[in-house]
Amino acid sequence: MNVFVTGAAGFIGGSIATGLIRAGHQVNGLVRNAEQASELAALGINPVIGTLEDSALLTAQARAADAVINAASSDHRGAVEALLEGLRGSNKVLLHTSGSSIVGDASGGLASADIYQENNLPEPTVDKAARVAIDNLVLAAAKDGVNSAVICNTLIYGHSLGVKRDSVQLPRLLKQARKSGVVRHVGPGRNIWSNVHIEDVVELYLLALTRNRPGTFYFVESGEASFLDMTTAMARALDLGEPQDWPLADAEAEWGYEMANYGLGSNSRVRGRHARELLGWAPKRTSVVEWILNEMV
Repeated sequence: MNVFVTGAAGFIGGSIATGLIRAGHQVNGLVRNAEQASELAALGINPVIGTLEDSALLTAQARAADAVINAASSDHRGAVEALLEGLRGSNKVLLHTSGSSIVGDASGGLASADIYQENNLPEPTVDKAARVAIDNLVLAAAKDGVNSAVICNTLIYGHSLGVKRDSVQLPRLLKQARKSGVVRHVGPGRNIWSNVHIEDVVELYLLALTRNRPGTFYFVESGEASFLDMTTAMARALDLGEPQDWPLADAEAEWGYEMANYGLGSNSRVRGRHARELLGWAPKRTSVVEWILNEMV
């Protein structure tokens, strides 16, 4: 297939684009500049220089492709609308990337027993309402002749398959630890996130390209762990002392409001049945703690 991938110079998009090439597909990848373009070209990906603001470009690329994967931003409504404009009535696949902070509770590092299913999502917080509205826009496009899906990833670990990029959450903890000599988590670190390895994420996208049912929402997870478990493993891997609690205000000063409250300080516990039952997805990696101990650094 000829697949158009946005965010092809990023961690998720770059890994997916590389996985597509390895599987024999052709990939046009959206990148912002010539430097990123040369990185992609070296991996066999055809670079398309532009941004998410270039609506006409996105629409044209979507029209020309056999399938589209939006891995650039979960929060850019204009880009999604432009892609849908190029796909409406075509019955082509659109895989839109979301993130499971949509169910995040911004608990300040406290634990929660709440676990969410794909068919039973909570009302979003004010901070996440716009992202959920975009997810719903993608799902509703199934009624307009788009074979659409929302792929809602949890905490992703593992090393990039393509361009050398970091994932969002654990590398921030690692960078802070290397800078300060102390591994820290938000509050007491008892908050729990579902998680998944990047190689299993890529495999899910590949399966969804040919097996998706229009209008399907997928949680992507193969296990869960508390941040305390992850920072304890990180401290061991770095040969540092025990991880330390960090007041939310200090975490916000280091990582910003969004990352401190949702990416690192919330619970996001979900269960993904659709990928397993509808796509036949069988994740191979199930322990983020083992990865941190043995492969992270």
